[in-house]
Amino acid sequence: MESHLDRLEAESIYIFREIVAQFARPIMLYSVGKDSSVLLRLAQKAFAPGKIPFPLLHIDTGFKFPEMYEFRDETCRTAGAELIVYRNERAIADGANPFELGTEHCCRLLKTQALLEALRLHKVDAAIGGARREEERSRAKERVFSFRDQFGQWEPRNQRPELWSLLNGKVRLGESIRAFPLSNWTEIDIWEYILRERIPVASLYFSRIRQVLQRGNMLIPITSFAPLKSNESPVALRCRFRTLGCMPCTGAVVSEADTVPKIIAELQDTRVSERKTRVIDYDQDASMELKKREGYF
Repeated sequence: MESHLDRLEAESIYIFREIVAQFARPIMLYSVGKDSSVLLRLAQKAFAPGKIPFPLLHIDTGFKFPEMYEFRDETCRTAGAELIVYRNERAIADGANPFELGTEHCCRLLKTQALLEALRLHKVDAAIGGARREEERSRAKERVFSFRDQFGQWEPRNQRPELWSLLNGKVRLGESIRAFPLSNWTEIDIWEYILRERIPVASLYFSRIRQVLQRGNMLIPITSFAPLKSNESPVALRCRFRTLGCMPCTGAVVSEADTVPKIIAELQDTRVSERKTRVIDYDQDASMELKKREGYF
């Protein structure tokens, strides 16, 4: 009998094939996280036995975990996927960082502006991302095909109906679509699919003893990017990361889950979104929605 994961997989494969059928220059955003790993596997299945017919794009802020860079390069090499890495070199050369600029302005320069520049440079008409509706309030408003105007901006009231799973990808010159094949997946669905398909994911997702800083409700990893304040001292905790982003802005969670089955069991008992550990989601009221309106994914 067809399982819940089979139905989600079939829907996502259908979306991937619609993207390639309707757009001339699609690209897939590859963040190196668990959702990107599932997206990559689904893309491989959608177009097997051929190669993935679009490149992968990684927006690099310069603040990612070393393990993420290693995993990104190895994964793309193994998959035989074309990888494009884009950075806002001007902002990086000027020393943009969340400690001096604040997370809001830093994210605008290193993520949003870099993404928009990359999409314009490569003349992308459809950017595929791993966002899921259950992640966060503003993402719950997204269509599968999310329309963006000529400035790359998102207006939730200017989106198209998707009755009967019909996806409208018509855009004029300069306009584009952000496409979300994982829209109807949940965090547990992602991990159950990773378990079933034996999909490799970055080691940061698994629990081990790590040196962290306790800042409010956040456990920030000790790195050269996170200078200690005068009243702070690191603590060693067994923890893991539920979501991966820039090192200074990504919090860990106390956890004993060092295998995929243990992660699934842990998630079945939690009611807190994984995005609670991302500082950038809460640097201002309705933070994510404002960033998305500016062009953030």
